[in-house]
Amino acid sequence: MANNSSAPKTIESNHKVAMVLTNLLFIVICFLIAFPLLAGLLASFRPGRELVQNGLAINWDFSTMTLNNYKYLFGMLGSDSVIDSAKYFMWYKNSLILTISTVILTLLVCYFVSYGITMYPKFKLSGFLLFMVIATMCVPFEILMLPLYQEVTVLKLIDTRAGVILPGLCAASTIFFFHQYMQGLPRELLDAGRIDGCTEYGISVKIMMPICKPAFASMAILCAMGSWNNMLWPMLVFRSTNKFTLQIGLNTLLTPYGNNYDLLIAGSMFGIIPILLIYLLFQRYLIDGMTAGAVKG
Repeated sequence: MANNSSAPKTIESNHKVAMVLTNLLFIVICFLIAFPLLAGLLASFRPGRELVQNGLAINWDFSTMTLNNYKYLFGMLGSDSVIDSAKYFMWYKNSLILTISTVILTLLVCYFVSYGITMYPKFKLSGFLLFMVIATMCVPFEILMLPLYQEVTVLKLIDTRAGVILPGLCAASTIFFFHQYMQGLPRELLDAGRIDGCTEYGISVKIMMPICKPAFASMAILCAMGSWNNMLWPMLVFRSTNKFTLQIGLNTLLTPYGNNYDLLIAGSMFGIIPILLIYLLFQRYLIDGMTAGAVKG
């Protein structure tokens, strides 16, 4: 009897130990993730020479902290920088336009592609098309970069926003994500819509699309992050300075003749705001979208 009564206590004790270890692990992971962000935030309030001398570090010495970097950024103070406030916010606006356009168009295109593959399984090529989508996910962008550049050049889309947006419009990972999400939706919804006299287009837009809100929200966050942080492909396509995105523009601060870390760090930290806002707006849908299809039956 003593052994039987001690078994639940042992299990409970092991469970508490496991919970403590799990919490400690997540605390360490959170610190590793938050460290660069916090170090960058603190560095944005200090002169650039300190970043060169000490690197990124969490230093709470408030005597060296100042708002001059942000005053330079917003044009409140004169600066010897190679850019001015007008150029910075022009690049900021370009990134916003490019990101919003990319997210909206990518979600719409990928949704309808996934809808056709998933909801019409009798289509003979649906399995082959899904296989091709998954296969393209295994190909690094660096391999596709040269053919895409040649294609954009032939289509005369160099130095245009269309040249940046169109090649990545049909994103394989987004199509696959929508496909996985739609697999958990009942096919009876389509039959109910047809009985009510709804067209196939109406079913996809009025019935299925609202149900896919968590998937749209999850992919909106990921697509926005990818588009906002993308620098390699826009740098290949754009030629005009007034069409540069924020990432390309900030990269011009690093030159062989001098590096302006004052504006670089402040501009980079201010550039995080749109992604944070998107995450805060859609975070309640994120977990639902990511866990969709994990449990069936």
